[in-house]
Order: sequence, then C-alpha cells, then structure tokens
Amino acid sequence: MKISVNSSCPCGSGLKYKKCCAPFHKGALPKTALQLMRSRYCAFSAGDYKYIIKTTHKENPDFTEDKESWKESILQFCSSCSFQKLEIINFTDGENEAYVTFRASLLCESKDSSFTEKSRFIKTNGMWKYHSGEFLQ
Repeated sequence: MKISVNSSCPCGSGLKYKKCCAPFHKGALPKTALQLMRSRYCAFSAGDYKYIIKTTHKENPDFTEDKESWKESILQFCSSCSFQKLEIINFTDGENEAYVTFRASLLCESKDSSFTEKSRFIKTNGMWKYHSGEFLQ
C-alpha cells in the first residue's frame, strides 16, 4: 500500500508521512532506535520489504541471505494485515543498544492479531538495526 506524502504517518507520531518516516524510507538514517521502530512499523504498513530487510540485524532469527523468499514472506504478511495503530509504551535509549516496548494493533485476515513486544535494537556501523523482540502479555 502506497502512503500519500501528505497523509498522517501510520506510525502514530501525529506528523505527516513526508515529515516523519518517509525520509528514512528514502535513505536517511534514524538517529534513535525509537525512530527506527516507528519507521519499521510504517514500512510494514506500506509493504516496504526493502526497508524491513535493510534495517534487520544479521543476528535476527528472520534474517536470511535468501532475499527473494524473505521478500515474499514480508509481502504476504503485509498484504494479509491491516495496521491499525502503534502505541509506544517505553523507550530505553543507549549508545549502541536500545529497547522499545510497543503495542501494535493489527487485523490479519479479519482477526485481531495485536501484540505487545519489547524490541532490542543494536547500532552497527552507525546504523540502528532491529535485533530481536520478546512478546509480552
């Protein structure tokens, strides 16, 4: 799904997409793990598999060198889900490691698939990447 540059950003920041996550999707580096988290949620809502792959740490369980199958998996997930809302619960910043706890409200194939996750982010060569996540109750 293409996001209009003048629409509200799906990440829930309250800003227009062009002033929020669009610069990251076009190549700007997020300065914080929180910005990366928000921009990844937005990328999932838009089906931007390239950004998801680019911002995933090599130690992440989903990481694979088989980019074609990974792309298909991401696109399947994105097309079967409607991304309703992102709520940031907690953000613990660090120089090279950070954590974001969030709640993602999703409808996947007409079922509530919402979840809460504590995500770990690692800065590698000056770039934040999603390392892993732990689902919370």
